[in-house]
Amino acid sequence: MFAAERRQLILEMVRANGAVSLRELARVVQTSEVTVRRDVRALEAEGLLDRRHGGAVLPGGFTRESGFPQKSHLATAEKTAIADVAAGLVEEGEAVVVGAGTTTQELARRLARVPGLTVVTNSLLVAQALAHANRVEVVMTGGTLRGSNYALVGSGAEQSLQGLRVSRAFLSGSGLTAERGLSTSNMLSASVDRALVQAAAEVVVLADHTKLGTDTMFQTVPTDVMTRLVTDEPPPHDDRAATELQALADQGVQITVAGGTAAGGVDGMGARRPRRESPLPVQRRGGPTAQLRSASPLPDPGERERARVADMRRR
Repeated sequence: MFAAERRQLILEMVRANGAVSLRELARVVQTSEVTVRRDVRALEAEGLLDRRHGGAVLPGGFTRESGFPQKSHLATAEKTAIADVAAGLVEEGEAVVVGAGTTTQELARRLARVPGLTVVTNSLLVAQALAHANRVEVVMTGGTLRGSNYALVGSGAEQSLQGLRVSRAFLSGSGLTAERGLSTSNMLSASVDRALVQAAAEVVVLADHTKLGTDTMFQTVPTDVMTRLVTDEPPPHDDRAATELQALADQGVQITVAGGTAAGGVDGMGARRPRRESPLPVQRRGGPTAQLRSASPLPDPGERERARVADMRRR
């Protein structure tokens, strides 16, 4: 397939779906993700679409929000891994709030196995995932249905959360930066998310690496309110996502990384992840505290042996 044919097909897919992952684009046009990234950059330069980490979206900047069908096809493996880790944070008998989103929907499917749990949510999809769970009580907010993400919003939803107190809130969003925290493109959704945050003692943000470094219109969770971020590991050459993770950790956010190296590989720009003088503390599921990058190399075994021999000669 010629470059012009590939780019036309990519453009048609984005226009039809609103947002498409690079992995899916590469599968459809039968080429590598490196080539697809190059095509997407060329289309972005013409103003025909916008690049996002891990995908491409219709142009629109801060004001556009993809609907549920489009979001559900982005970073699906990463969202599943994030949900697995986040579910491990919830203990039997807890009361939590879970916001709307495709990642929180994945979390809800796993929470169905936690006995004695009470889940407060404004998401029809979260409630549906828990509808047949044994010994899990689901409490829904009031409000007006927002069809694009199957969430209840408005004053009714916010008022129903007044006076509520739970152990932690699980929230997702459209973008995450160290400067502004979590944000979304819709004012009504942002307002309800802020009310969910007020009800929780701890706030856990679920965001895959495609959202790191992306800023959208309405702030929902300021960085200083975030207790923990559960994310996947950025691709090796995704400098912006790695920088945001470091900045979030520097501001006291606990970073938990799900799984191994994220899908996506090299970004095609030839950049390398910057060396960090202070390693980023992260937690990995099923293991001790780890580091994304070590600032000091491991000792050379040959060097240790030479030092031992020299010490014996001195004796």
